[in-house]
Amino acid sequence: MASWWWWWSEAVVVGGGTGGGSSGTVVSICVFTAVLCVCLVAGHLLEENKWVNESITALLIGCVVGAIIFLLSEGKNSRILRFDEQLFFIYVLPPIIFNAGFQVKKKQFFHNFLTIMSFGIFGVFISVAIVSTGCYWLFPKVGFGDLGAVDFLDLILFTTTALGAIFSSTDTVCTLQVISQDETPRLYSLVFGEGVVNDATSVVLFNAIKNLDITQLKGGVALKVISDFLYLFFTSTMLGVTIGLSTAYALKALYFGRHSTDREVALMALMAYLSYMLAEFLDLSGILTVFFCGIVMSHYAWHNVTESSRITTRHIFATLSFIAETFIFLYVGMDALDIDKWKTSETSFKTSLGIFGIIISLVLLGRAAFVFPLSIMSNYMSGSSEKAPITFNHQVVIWWAGLMRGAVSIALAYNQFTFSGVTLDPVHATIITSTIIVVFFTTLVFGFLTRPLISAILPHQHRQSTTPGTGGGGRSTGSNSPKDDFIMPFLSPDEEASGSGSGFLQAKRSISMLLERPVHTVHIYWRKFDDRFMRPIFGGPMERDRGNCY
Repeated sequence: MASWWWWWSEAVVVGGGTGGGSSGTVVSICVFTAVLCVCLVAGHLLEENKWVNESITALLIGCVVGAIIFLLSEGKNSRILRFDEQLFFIYVLPPIIFNAGFQVKKKQFFHNFLTIMSFGIFGVFISVAIVSTGCYWLFPKVGFGDLGAVDFLDLILFTTTALGAIFSSTDTVCTLQVISQDETPRLYSLVFGEGVVNDATSVVLFNAIKNLDITQLKGGVALKVISDFLYLFFTSTMLGVTIGLSTAYALKALYFGRHSTDREVALMALMAYLSYMLAEFLDLSGILTVFFCGIVMSHYAWHNVTESSRITTRHIFATLSFIAETFIFLYVGMDALDIDKWKTSETSFKTSLGIFGIIISLVLLGRAAFVFPLSIMSNYMSGSSEKAPITFNHQVVIWWAGLMRGAVSIALAYNQFTFSGVTLDPVHATIITSTIIVVFFTTLVFGFLTRPLISAILPHQHRQSTTPGTGGGGRSTGSNSPKDDFIMPFLSPDEEASGSGSGFLQAKRSISMLLERPVHTVHIYWRKFDDRFMRPIFGGPMERDRGNCY
């Protein structure tokens, strides 16, 4: 028995190292797969109360497994597999972001487009500015400026700027699991939409910051960051839209389902992955590209495949995204016990605690600095439109939803400050350990408090029941359910058929309608353009089924 434990621990160490043997690698993969299965089972058993989600479960299980491996290896290792920073960005993040775009409810997303984009873009800039400035001024006060690094001022300037982007990326999983999409469709749309746009914006902004030469900063550096961001944002978006449209046209023109539905699913999956890799090859934002590729595919390409392929794609993309997120949190749980990083950081407990407190405080402040003002501005711009205002309670939920940090923050931190999961620089090691602590604290503490908070400020309202349907949604059984509004098309059938609805004529004749209700007006003209030019070429739902795709 003792020899077996020794062999297993050595195999884990070999598999978790730099590739010391095929047997060790096989053992590591087998063990990690088994632990992933344990996470799935535990998440299922804890699903009913929803006090914890898969992210919290994976973190805790990762800690337990990491502690076991740490003891078996006599303090040499705490991971089953050694991290490779390319692993996250090439294999793990693409399915997460693509599924977010593919599953997004487009009617609600674009109906609240201006509010979502203001949260997801302008909010990120505000948060980055507050977190970066606060870290730059407060880190030296807790002893983080006494590490003896060469050109420490330049180093800490870049580090704090990068930290601003890293800790501005949110993880809204805990909140979305508690919010009822049927009872508060607009709130759900705002939280979900802001979450995915926030992640994409954080990555694009992070890449723009990486391209800066900190040693030669000039007065126009802010303009350069903004210009680089805009270039990456729009070119990445257009690339994703182009590949999505190309996929839709190929599926419509060639009719793959005539011979094999497997080819339909394979083409959509491979083209989505191609969009990501092509963006990375062109030094663009692969995350933004694959996100908009997912939106376009779900709007056009998804309707050009057979019914069985539609069901398959919905579930396979969601499954891959779920496994990828679980993988990340599981790895972070194990890596938290990596003693080498803690030794390399060379920071005292007091300094580490100070850094953690500063980051958490700035995250809270940075989030509040844009959620509440932008919500008030959104309510003011909505005016007397049919959209319900964002109440103060809803603003608190939106603010809380973005306090948790997750997959993207971890990926950005590891990609910038480690090489194959290892760092020998004290500053970089401190950043990694601080990121792990922040992810742990926000996911566990804020995640546990999410349900009681939302239950307190958004009391449950009894609604008519819904019956589950395919594709991860529910189809309303009553005419008064909020789901009816969720699946309704932008215009009523009479307005679309006759083109003489009062809202349409008013939007067409009056420039004041465009100023008062810009999003609604743009929707009307976009629908006309989409019906007349886009759908005949790239495909889409029939007139009677159009509402279901929104």
